Amino acid sequence: MEAQELKNKADNFNPNKEEGPVAAAIEEYTARIPSDIYLWAALGSMAVSATLKVLRKDEEALFVGQWAPSFLLLGVYNKLVKQLGKDKTDRGGRR
Repeated sequence: MEAQELKNKADNFNPNKEEGPVAAAIEEYTARIPSDIYLWAALGSMAVSATLKVLRKDEEALFVGQWAPSFLLLGVYNKLVKQLGKDKTDRGGRR
């Protein structure tokens, strides 16, 4: 198959750029969670990590400390869903 044919198939695969059922369900659920929760979860994981480090539990401290970026990323995703998510559009994809 030619590269142009593949590109055409990809361009026509989801012309309305609609979310799948899994993404839509996740957006529906996460939009209900206040963004502050993710920030506090990140700060809490950093505090727990620092405490574990002081207690010389280095592996546990590293494990828990790595949660902070994930919580912050989830918070950014939550904020984007609230501002740009499907609840801001109608069924036809119009704003």
